Amino acid sequence: MSTLTAAPAVPVAPPFARVWRIARLLVANPWTTIGFPIVILTVIFALNWAIWWVIVATVGAENAADPTLYTGALSFVFIYMLVVAVQAVNLSFPLALGYGATRRAFSLGSGLAFLLLSAGYALVMTLGAWVEQLTGGWGLEGQFFRTFTFVTDAGWFAQWWVYFCWLVFFFATGTIFAAVFVRWKAIGLTSAFLALAILVVGAIAALTLSGSWLRLWGALDALGTLGFASVLIIPAAVAAAIAHLVLRRATPRG
Repeated sequence: MSTLTAAPAVPVAPPFARVWRIARLLVANPWTTIGFPIVILTVIFALNWAIWWVIVATVGAENAADPTLYTGALSFVFIYMLVVAVQAVNLSFPLALGYGATRRAFSLGSGLAFLLLSAGYALVMTLGAWVEQLTGGWGLEGQFFRTFTFVTDAGWFAQWWVYFCWLVFFFATGTIFAAVFVRWKAIGLTSAFLALAILVVGAIAALTLSGSWLRLWGALDALGTLGFASVLIIPAAVAAAIAHLVLRRATPRG
């Protein structure tokens, strides 16, 4: 008489371990999430420094006004993080589900990865602001990393926090577009951009017709740079929740 032997139980990883695996998966290709963004940041800075040098060499340091040496080019790096989120989620979602990960674990893991990336990039930019202040604007009184000099004067943690909040916001926004693309592909992504454009135009029209622009600017001025950056965490959290709801019914297709 043969005896049946029970199959050995498959060990189940603890919840945080599953989330951490997803976070590692999103940065498995460091060139996409770390390398290329750093290259872009370096190239933009180098171009700005060259422009500053031409201005100073042409008109002299005493005639180069501060607004001339502040271009706001660093904002492109924040916008590019939206692209990084779209690429990372779109590439890793099918692979994660193929390895047996749940959609909930994927949402939490991608959120953790983007928080860590935001903290790291914010630290790099804050260090850049410190060197920039230490060297007198890279020897040319330029402002690249010190987006708001009064934030730097408030302390380096304040500068880091402003960068961190903006990065989290753009990562979370990119996650929504990535989730829409994973579920509905190009048609869904195009529809999402059209809906966003309609909402933006509608909001501008509503503010203009109601004469609310002054009240809006007054509210933003009352918040200040730190306050406004902190408020961005709220729409970022909403965006992450919406992305999770979209991914819950997403079926990865080749």
